[in-house]
Amino acid sequence: MLETIGILGAGESGVGAALLAQKQGFGVFVSDMGKVKEPFRQELENHGIEFEEGAHSWERFAGVKTVVKSPGIPDTAPFVVRLRENGVEVISEIEFASRFTNATIIGITGSNGKTTTTRLTWHLLKTAGLNAAMGGNVGTSFARNLATGAPADIHVLELSSFQLDGIKSFRPRVAILLNISPDHLDRYDHRMENYVASKFRIAMNQRPEDLFILDADDPYIREWLEENAFPSANGPRLLKVSLRNYDKQVLRVGESIFDMQQSPLKGPHNHFNATCAILAAKEMGVSDEAIQQGLNSFVNAPHRLEWVAEVNGVAFIDDSKATNVDAVQRALESMDRPVIWIAGGTDKGNDYSALMPLVRQKVKALVCLGIDNEKLKASFGKLIPVDEARSAEEAVRKAAALATEGDVVLLSPACASFDLFKNYADRGDQFKAAVKTITAGNGN
Repeated sequence: MLETIGILGAGESGVGAALLAQKQGFGVFVSDMGKVKEPFRQELENHGIEFEEGAHSWERFAGVKTVVKSPGIPDTAPFVVRLRENGVEVISEIEFASRFTNATIIGITGSNGKTTTTRLTWHLLKTAGLNAAMGGNVGTSFARNLATGAPADIHVLELSSFQLDGIKSFRPRVAILLNISPDHLDRYDHRMENYVASKFRIAMNQRPEDLFILDADDPYIREWLEENAFPSANGPRLLKVSLRNYDKQVLRVGESIFDMQQSPLKGPHNHFNATCAILAAKEMGVSDEAIQQGLNSFVNAPHRLEWVAEVNGVAFIDDSKATNVDAVQRALESMDRPVIWIAGGTDKGNDYSALMPLVRQKVKALVCLGIDNEKLKASFGKLIPVDEARSAEEAVRKAAALATEGDVVLLSPACASFDLFKNYADRGDQFKAAVKTITAGNGN
């Protein structure tokens, strides 16, 4: 048997890495400071993988040379610091997995839009008949796909900054950096430049034959490129994408024109995401005809500008995944009807000033859905009528009362959901259930 691989964290990332390590013939030990959730516990037991919970036991890591750290564990955690001080290699699951495949990797990161772009890229490749798998932060870990999934020629991966922080040799054939806005700054010493540098790690090992697609109009991306003389002579081809001439009917990518009327991807930000996905697909040799078929048949993930229903001429849209200001800005930009806006939750230090012009232009009223709504009320109370709600049902009822025919009720919270809901999906599901109650009451 080969050396033992230590794994910190027994969630999707950690268990996926454990399964891959076992498949490669390594000894495996998994350690989790919390309680291992039942599905993962059962999986570890079924595969005979040793694990502990409630603590990290230093003696169990004696002689371990490589530790795979789950992305939720910060580099500053005392146990991680001690491992590195003792010469132990601490890497992320995507780094570990990449060492056991020669498949092509398409990596996608950004503060917003990662899941949509990852799913669309994968869908375009599959529609064209390519043998592609999807993984990373989008659901199934990269390591699990390699350990238990069918062999794939291409892996399309959604990548967070936390995952990128732990790479050494991980190299995507195509890297996409969608955008950067302030997020997770508590993990980066509250320094924006550290967060930006983390995102750019996606391209750190790329070569001249590789492609790096990024947003030409993002101020943080532009500044980083100017200050770091990127790329170097040995770096990737750089493709800067700008979407200044938005047309909701069609999407122009180079010399190609795509019809977007059947696509669920609405708004300038989603057309930008689609442009990046199309460029990645073209790099893989996908034809324009196959791309158009993929755009027409694509179904986005829930809670991302998801159309729910129309009641008495009022549309209801679930954008519960919009948990920061930048995501809400993109949602409001895509609205072409007057908006009754539902927002609020656990504030993450939001600065709402960027939303002021859009709120003046497009929003008729705001319903605050949260326990503490003072910051939202102070920010927008002088611009538009503001009401409050303590449940999704109450928020939908009040928003519907404020709306008139031709309006849209938009749940786009700008905040985390943990004050009143389990997570953003629970918030979105309760919103949709409340809308359906109204729909049933109107006989629609």
